[in-house]
Amino acid sequence: MNSSDGTMPGSGETGHRDGRKDSRANGRGHGLPGAALDPPGPAADRPLDPPGPIPHRSPGLPGPAVDRLHLATGLVLVLSGLLHLLVFAVDGGPWDGPVSWRKPVTFGLSFGVTLITVAWVTSYLRMGRRLRSGLLTVFAADCVVEVGGITLQAWRRVPSHLNMETPFDTAVSMTLAVGGGVLVVLLALFAVSSFRNRPTGPAGMPLAVRSGFAVLLVALASGAAMIARGVVLTRTGHQEAAYHSTAALKPLHGVSLHAVLVLPALAWLLSRTSWSEQVRHRIVAVGVGCYAAAVAAAGVWAVLTY
Repeated sequence: MNSSDGTMPGSGETGHRDGRKDSRANGRGHGLPGAALDPPGPAADRPLDPPGPIPHRSPGLPGPAVDRLHLATGLVLVLSGLLHLLVFAVDGGPWDGPVSWRKPVTFGLSFGVTLITVAWVTSYLRMGRRLRSGLLTVFAADCVVEVGGITLQAWRRVPSHLNMETPFDTAVSMTLAVGGGVLVVLLALFAVSSFRNRPTGPAGMPLAVRSGFAVLLVALASGAAMIARGVVLTRTGHQEAAYHSTAALKPLHGVSLHAVLVLPALAWLLSRTSWSEQVRHRIVAVGVGCYAAAVAAAGVWAVLTY
């Protein structure tokens, strides 16, 4: 102890150091000089995924690696469809019917575009990053299985769906049916998420995303109805009738399937204009009404011809 002032030696220096610590602590996160002196904590102390919804990312900008993987997978499926269009041009044969090059063409293009669309549109959903990435990964794998099974059977010159002729054909057909069920569950989960929490994005995008997923549920329901009716006819010995039983629902299924792309794409294109938010929102609302009318017309036609 210092005999002159009653303090411990070095206590003044310690007090200055403590003061600087407090200054840095109080300045943290507020842009004060002391904030820059704090080194970041160890990686183990920081969460891997930020809590809450995924921050909105402008469409067209590079996303996480997992998103790029899904987009690349979708592009491969689209290229597969285009390749088989070339095969059809060279090989010929019927375009309609259960055995034709039409199926690998249309399913490759449709599944590829749908995968790319869902990977993009779900970036507007307010859901955890890990959950979204996990669901998208399962969705992408299921799309590959569906297109792969259909393409395999096309090269074998046998029907892909509702084909119970041999044990192998039955296995392929049932795999495609189960895969369709998985698609329904995954897309329904995305649809529920879009209605539980308002999607992000420019004016009209929340309405476009929600409407797109709502119409997509119509496509899923019509697809499930086609498979269910075909399976029943096949199990009761009406194989040829099963192949033709899906014709009435195909227009409804096709029109409603891509609303989740068309409507958000409209909202995104409008966001590139200088029009006011109110005008853009009204245009999206009109687009939703027109698309709903088209789906209703396809539904009426399905009922009349079923």
